[in-house]
Amino acid sequence: MENTVATADLLIVSRDSGIVRPVWDAAQSSGWRVEIAGNVQEATDKFRAGSVPDIVLYELPRGEVDGPEGLCWMRKMYPALSVIAIDHEEDRIRKELAYRAGASDYLVMPLAEVQLQDAVERSLCSGCDGAEENISSENVEQFDTDRFFVSFSPAMQKLRTQVAMLAEADVPVYIFGESGSGRETVARLLHTLSVRSGFPFARIDCAALPEDLLDREIFGSVERNSGGPAVVHRGKLARAAKGRIFLDGITELPLRLQAKLAEALHSGEFVRSGSPEKIGVETAVVVSASTTMDQALAEHNLHADLCRYLSAYEIRVPSLRERREELPFLSRYLLHRFAKSYGLAPRDFPVSTAEAWQAYPWPGNLRELQQAVKRYLIVGDEMPAFGDPPPNGQKRETSPNLSQRPIHGETRLAPRAAQTGISGHKSLRSLLQSVREETEKSAIARALEETGWNRKAAARLLRISYRSVLYKIEQYQMSSSCHSSPSAQDGAGSRRIRRNGTRQSPAARSDGGKA
Repeated sequence: MENTVATADLLIVSRDSGIVRPVWDAAQSSGWRVEIAGNVQEATDKFRAGSVPDIVLYELPRGEVDGPEGLCWMRKMYPALSVIAIDHEEDRIRKELAYRAGASDYLVMPLAEVQLQDAVERSLCSGCDGAEENISSENVEQFDTDRFFVSFSPAMQKLRTQVAMLAEADVPVYIFGESGSGRETVARLLHTLSVRSGFPFARIDCAALPEDLLDREIFGSVERNSGGPAVVHRGKLARAAKGRIFLDGITELPLRLQAKLAEALHSGEFVRSGSPEKIGVETAVVVSASTTMDQALAEHNLHADLCRYLSAYEIRVPSLRERREELPFLSRYLLHRFAKSYGLAPRDFPVSTAEAWQAYPWPGNLRELQQAVKRYLIVGDEMPAFGDPPPNGQKRETSPNLSQRPIHGETRLAPRAAQTGISGHKSLRSLLQSVREETEKSAIARALEETGWNRKAAARLLRISYRSVLYKIEQYQMSSSCHSSPSAQDGAGSRRIRRNGTRQSPAARSDGGKA
């Protein structure tokens, strides 16, 4: 333990000589390395510059009941950080607040050398095992082992307030946002905060099943076998009675079923396929899509009757680019969760990785961040694929308000550290990555054009899953409007006409369902 204490790096967040001097004196005899920051802002500037200490000694501001706010902010930004709170006099309330904010210890002036040594030793022994438990429950709401809601940034705090209001009203809700941004998490939060939380939450992925199975999955069916009893399949609309049903990707639900759902919700009853019996609707409905309701309606992907039922309550989930201030907190929180799950010791993120993650556009949002953290933890790969460095030595934009999406067709490569060698030339790894992605993108584009932008037919042609095609279209920012070929435009038009029931393209006829 003496060797551990001898290597400790300490940061004092205080300008009070009554704190700085005793710590400095103790450091001389204990072998600690000490830095000083006058306030929390200076401390976080040091963190971003790469000087992250083992322990922070934080002076609680005088005469303020909410003194631990700065401590709480540092712990949210850096969950693995050990912080020793130092107060000017013993105060039970401030001590309790300091521990709740994440302090590993609480000391009172005047500081003695033995007292400081013991506190530093305790903090080093505790390490980061309790980092996850010390994260404020006010900002992290866990639903299950894989899903949680973080209301750390102003945008997400506003979203949570909006969700809470709608949960109290118990109304149908339309959620939209980019893929991977957390639409299902918002739906689960809505259910958790509502009076229906004690009843089932049923989810249906509208893009994963053909039309006949979706009908059965939502409404159920009755199959009558000759000479045997009827087999009743209860749909999720009935199984989630008094609870909530979540239709993920509502714009992928065929318009016929959208009309049937709208009629059931308006009338309060529906019938199963194969049975004339009417069943009452006791289930609240929440749906999600990647586009706004108006856009979905204009593109003929949302039935007008269903739109009218959902139109009053629309929620937008911000992309990860719009809440970049959460990245340090989210990445470290995920790192500790996955480390605990895999039985591994969490490792710190290098400064270069933190800076690169701030600059990266995260087209896959939180889902992509989770995969990047897992990969870093398990194999040490610091980043997902990146875009090429800007030309002519221009600096990449890293503003927290950066919301631009990657330019369509941009080649995404590995981190710059892995891209260039000593001579500045691209590495073999980055060249292979570039070639692979360009080839993949071209193959998907050709398949979409050949099938008239029928995504299910394209998936069969490429021999990959339908969801993989949707993900790649989102990843490469592809759309029918971005291609000038007549086949792509005609395919998009024929798909819309088919939904209106007038005519079909050959590719659409072979699809047998909604693309």
